Amino acid sequence: MISLETELCRLFGMAYPIIQAGMAGGSTTPELVSAVSEAGGLGTLGAAYLAPEAMKDAITEIQLRTEKPFAVNIFASHEKDDFSRLEEVQKALTPFHSELKIEKLQSSYASSDWSAAQFEICIEKGVPIISTAFGCLSKQQIDIAKAQGVKTVVMVTTVKEAQQAEQAGADAVVAQGSEAGGHRSTFSLERHPQGALIGTMSLVPQIADAVAIPVIAAGGIADGRGLVSSLALGAQAVQLGTRFLTAREAGTHRAHKQAIFDSDEESTVITKVFSGRPARGIKNRFIEEFEKGEIEPLPFPSQNTITKDLRAAAAKNNDPAFMSLWAGQSTRMLTDEQGAADIIGAIMEQAQKILR
Repeated sequence: MISLETELCRLFGMAYPIIQAGMAGGSTTPELVSAVSEAGGLGTLGAAYLAPEAMKDAITEIQLRTEKPFAVNIFASHEKDDFSRLEEVQKALTPFHSELKIEKLQSSYASSDWSAAQFEICIEKGVPIISTAFGCLSKQQIDIAKAQGVKTVVMVTTVKEAQQAEQAGADAVVAQGSEAGGHRSTFSLERHPQGALIGTMSLVPQIADAVAIPVIAAGGIADGRGLVSSLALGAQAVQLGTRFLTAREAGTHRAHKQAIFDSDEESTVITKVFSGRPARGIKNRFIEEFEKGEIEPLPFPSQNTITKDLRAAAAKNNDPAFMSLWAGQSTRMLTDEQGAADIIGAIMEQAQKILR
């Protein structure tokens, strides 16, 4: 058997160079995170939308389920609420609210910002690895993490962002190619309003050449071929999101899983209509009709806050037409629900076969 152990595997205590992405919103259950880590990969709790007490409970459950290393992903965004166009956007949402029988509309909103508290919980609970989206931890937070022996990872979409992460003190970066599902992790949307969209095959080697810290490849990777290719491009591990959204242990809504199985490489689009930040998901009726109205969504996190009721009602009704169906561009490769250990085993088996 050919060893695929990399420097990053040794740094993070993984048997295999496979990381489950920290997808916020309920998919990354403690059961999934612990199953991935137990199988030799690195499970990640997507904690960005979890209230502090719920986050503590989830971490405690993971620690009860496994003694293996795991990660927690939080947002490092500095974006502030902007509800200045609330009335205009609510008017565009009214037909959807009516159809889903959402009657009580609030006249004012405020988005929760738990990122500082979430970081403190990670340190308090002894989380071994903290990963961030939308930017880097502050210098003070990095110093605290290093003092506690906690490793940090930053998801990036350009070489410049990777260099910023390295200079900030990150232990590794995730090179998120344009094929990836979910939110683009671009630090600032001023230059790239739809998020930087460099493909994984182009992004990974350029980042690997530009930084000295380990690089993790993400975006469109779903099997052993993607793993071997990523390692050849200079990555030391791969991060898989959509593949694990369909895992048996994932908390992904049944309608979301089915939408992934029913989709193909042409099904996804980059959209801001659900959260105000560009994200890749399966195109559905809400995306089509909101964008047809040509009303600009509120910025993140405000748009995410005002569409929360709509998404919750759709989920309750098992209606994928109004759900945020995050997914990457390799969905044709996903055909059935498997356990996390089986997913990792199949990826490693295929990678070994290719290398032999």
